Amino acid sequence: VIRCRAAVAWAPGKPLSVEEVEVAPPKPGEVRIKLVATGICRTDEHLLQGCFPNAEFPVIPGHEGAGIVESVGEGVTSVKPGDKVIPLCIPQCGECSFCRNPESNFCQKSHMSEPQNLLPDKTSRFSCKGKQIHHFLWISTFAEYTVVPEYTVAKIDAAAPLDKVCLFGCGFSTGYGAAINTAKVKPGSTCAVFGLGGIGLSVVMGCKSAGASRIIAVDINKDKFAKAKQLGATDCINPQDFKKPIQEVLTEMTGQGVDYSFEAIGCQDTMIAALASCNMSTGICVMIGELDSGSEISIDPTLLLIGRTWKGTVLGGSWKMRECIPKLVSSYLEKKFNSDLLITHTLPFAKVNEGFELLRAGK
Repeated sequence: VIRCRAAVAWAPGKPLSVEEVEVAPPKPGEVRIKLVATGICRTDEHLLQGCFPNAEFPVIPGHEGAGIVESVGEGVTSVKPGDKVIPLCIPQCGECSFCRNPESNFCQKSHMSEPQNLLPDKTSRFSCKGKQIHHFLWISTFAEYTVVPEYTVAKIDAAAPLDKVCLFGCGFSTGYGAAINTAKVKPGSTCAVFGLGGIGLSVVMGCKSAGASRIIAVDINKDKFAKAKQLGATDCINPQDFKKPIQEVLTEMTGQGVDYSFEAIGCQDTMIAALASCNMSTGICVMIGELDSGSEISIDPTLLLIGRTWKGTVLGGSWKMRECIPKLVSSYLEKKFNSDLLITHTLPFAKVNEGFELLRAGK
């Protein structure tokens, strides 16, 4: 058993509490990882506010981390102690019908099929003050050590800086992949990106990489515009500057609506606006933002009747994570994109709650 620090959420709506926890050794088929760095993603905020579906408290959040294998359980062959790894919030078991389908990146062992609050044997590897602590998406990166199933681990290049590539566990790969994989953005096309947080800015990078000729970034926080332009946005607009709905503004700017639109906020109104802003015949709208658990959206069906496509992507941007994350890290090392620009602050672990304050403030 390893004793280390972890940020525990004891109940919804409360700040995280940095505690000493016990982390049990890995069982057969499991890997124990010493985490070096973690990003904070708005999905963690959904969890803390009690808005993430089927999650259980107390829990150690975090799902965007990178670390080094400390030990492995019996039967583990793909990684060994000392390997640099990224734990994956979308597993890739390789055996279910989705994993065997080349067009799917969703694994049936994922949280949306069956909760990942406990490891597959229905027990936890975390305890604190004599109480069992739940895992989050099996990976719980807000801990100095974590235990995960082998099929949720991607071994990456030993040269990768872990404090930079931790973002590939969710934020960067989700946004970049939404453009490259989910939408399959074509060269010369026009795109609109709603929301310029880490995911939205990663969408901008993906659209640019795919060869889009016009990338319109949409946000009510003008402080985000400079970075969006640095990463490839050609236009930046604030919906509050217009009297008419933003979908009408985008349609006027482009003649018939954009070819691809992306919603990276998680708001009902912007999801409908993103759908309505893409070309009524061949437009593709990708939903990335998460609504609170139990939310519903009402739409005018004629938005889809004429031919628009509305699709979603969750945590990972339609990559088969175990196969593709190591390749993305290699592309990063080859300087094919600069995801470092997404990092605004670097904080010591004890200041994790300050990190959430910066997230909520849009900073």
